[in-house]
Amino acid sequence: MGHFRSFLDGIGFFFQGLRWVARYPRWWLFGLIPALIAFILYATGLYFLGTNALDIAAWGTPFADGWSEATRTALRAVVGLALFVAGLILSVVTFTAITLILGDPFYEKLSERVEETYGEVPTGYDLPLWKSIPRSIRDSLITLGWLLLFTIPLFFLGFVPVIGQTVVPVLGALVSGFFLTIELTTLALERRGLARRSRFGLLRKNKAPALGFGVLLFLLFLIPFVAVIAMPAAVAGAAIMVRTRLAPPVLPAGRTGESPRVDRGV
Repeated sequence: MGHFRSFLDGIGFFFQGLRWVARYPRWWLFGLIPALIAFILYATGLYFLGTNALDIAAWGTPFADGWSEATRTALRAVVGLALFVAGLILSVVTFTAITLILGDPFYEKLSERVEETYGEVPTGYDLPLWKSIPRSIRDSLITLGWLLLFTIPLFFLGFVPVIGQTVVPVLGALVSGFFLTIELTTLALERRGLARRSRFGLLRKNKAPALGFGVLLFLLFLIPFVAVIAMPAAVAGAAIMVRTRLAPPVLPAGRTGESPRVDRGV
């Protein structure tokens, strides 16, 4: 029961982030800019993949050239569909990482602004932009590598009857959701001086809220354009989750930063 409640708490952090950006719509618009750029890039890539999927399938299955037309067409249609689905899944699981890299200065400011409404912002671990972006790219690539280590076997298991239509989608959502949470909490955890391994370890110790937060976002990000609209709220929710659940600050007055203070406005 405790794990289930923590899972629901994780879901709740997204809605807290949603309420935050609703209170400060200018910051929502501010965080929308890199998400829109990333969406356009991904939409263009998926369009070209979709329109050329059959040609790519034909290039990758030369052994079927001598088969009957019906069998060859069916095989290449399945391969083309599988390629597009794989591209769609890859776009969902990498959208957050790419958007955060493209919008690093935007989301750093947004995350800091969220924390300011909860009290003092941790300082002393900031890196200059020319150092932080390469490190973000490196960490995102490592995270992506771990994600692919799990999702590639799940992708092929998806073709297994019954299991592929029941167990695999659930496992895929859990795995992808966990890594989405890793990406989104990076900004706030780095602000506290936590390196990649420490961040992974902290989230493994808090699997239930991490999964609740990330699985909800994974499902939302499957809906076209929702990822763009929800991205600023996801960043805000991640900052709130780090602030109040994963690594609450100890403030001079003995408070933990769990309740937002009266704000000065945007």
